[in-house]
Amino acid sequence: MPDPRRLLRTFAQAVAAFRSTPGRAGRLVQLEKAGEVLVGGDLQGNVQNFRILLDKAQLGKHSERHLVLQELVHGPFCYPAGGDKSHQLVDLVAALKCQYPQQVHLLLGNHELAQWTGQAIAKGEQELNALFREGVDSAYETNATEIYAAYLELFAVIPLAVRTGNRVFLSHSLPKAARLEEFDPAILTEETHRVEDLRPGGAVHALVWGRDTRAATATKFLGKVDADLLITGHIPCERGFEVPNERQLILDCTAAPACYCLFRADRPLSHQELMECIGTL
Repeated sequence: MPDPRRLLRTFAQAVAAFRSTPGRAGRLVQLEKAGEVLVGGDLQGNVQNFRILLDKAQLGKHSERHLVLQELVHGPFCYPAGGDKSHQLVDLVAALKCQYPQQVHLLLGNHELAQWTGQAIAKGEQELNALFREGVDSAYETNATEIYAAYLELFAVIPLAVRTGNRVFLSHSLPKAARLEEFDPAILTEETHRVEDLRPGGAVHALVWGRDTRAATATKFLGKVDADLLITGHIPCERGFEVPNERQLILDCTAAPACYCLFRADRPLSHQELMECIGTL
């Protein structure tokens, strides 16, 4: 495990880097000068897939390329003594943000929201928030409380969405139709949110928990956020990606096959062109 004092400094630097990301307004990042964007699907603690994505990105060789990641926590990888190991991936991404502060972006997912707000989330008979905390305790022992607080601080500042100059919108999900009518995109440009925004029925909760993939829902949502195409995660995909409608692409990097999308962000793109940019890890 990393030295706890050094890790805490890394998180403090990463939080500052997320807050000062160029193009950030509240919790929306507008990428006006990006040449390319590589976006992956949910990772849920899969360090190996993260490393492959990082190798595909080659950020050091491509200064105009941006990497967008999502849903790092609550995976199947556990310590022998108990506890979820997915916090290790959060450590790695925080360090990566410090190394490439302008090129790396992490979207808030429903699992990070649940961990941050303490809203119960389960898979089978396992309560995932408790497993994550147990993993932090296993790894950092006497320093666990302070380090756990640093994770929550990070989740409180990472972006809700990224929008490119060529009108591609990246978010973990989108509100279902029943919530979309009242969804106010101004929530994206707010730096902090009310408790009710984060709970079921609130705008932020609706943004990261929705599973409505109908074309009409995607089209209406894109109209609200001033974009043409939508890339999301959240929904498991047996082949690593799904194309639920003519405006949306869903990516999944939790296991194998896992898929990403590397697309040009400096010229107009059609939905078909976006589909042609899908790659497999």
